[in-house]
Amino acid sequence: MMSNIPRIETERLILRAPEQGDIEPTIEFLMDPVRSAGFGHEPDRSSAWRWFAMNMGHWALRGYGYFIIEDKASGLPCGLVGIWAPEGWPEPELGYVVFEGFEGRGIAYEAAIAARAWGYTNLGLASVGSHIVPGNTRSIALAERMGATYERTYTNPHMGEDMIYRHPSPAELGLVPAEAKAAS
Repeated sequence: MMSNIPRIETERLILRAPEQGDIEPTIEFLMDPVRSAGFGHEPDRSSAWRWFAMNMGHWALRGYGYFIIEDKASGLPCGLVGIWAPEGWPEPELGYVVFEGFEGRGIAYEAAIAARAWGYTNLGLASVGSHIVPGNTRSIALAERMGATYERTYTNPHMGEDMIYRHPSPAELGLVPAEAKAAS
């Protein structure tokens, strides 16, 4: 669909552009009020489809957005991960979620580490936070596993109360921006 979205491979995963075949699993996730509560529940199919299209527009407007996480072993889409900053967000956010049946395998961790590194090295981000709704203990645990610490709570225009967990900086992680690598 969009040629400017990179393809990132990890040991077990591919982070890639959304494709036509990803629409149904994404809509199913977004319409599940329990599973999507901390990510952004869409109450009906039409709204969920619009979210999928909005993600494509986010890539076009910002140069980044949510990747589809593909499981290399099965070839199935298994979640979403990426850098997200629609209008009203205080900063670019590192977001992550896995679809039903893919929990407990370390997929979100592996994908989020790769997406964060890409944001730091390719987008030149100096900092990134994960915005987490209070009570989302699994997301908090993952952010903390990645080295993020609680920074503050703010009112997200779409989600309500959100806690920002600040990730270590590129320098703290030993990451070098792409332009610095090319110059050396």
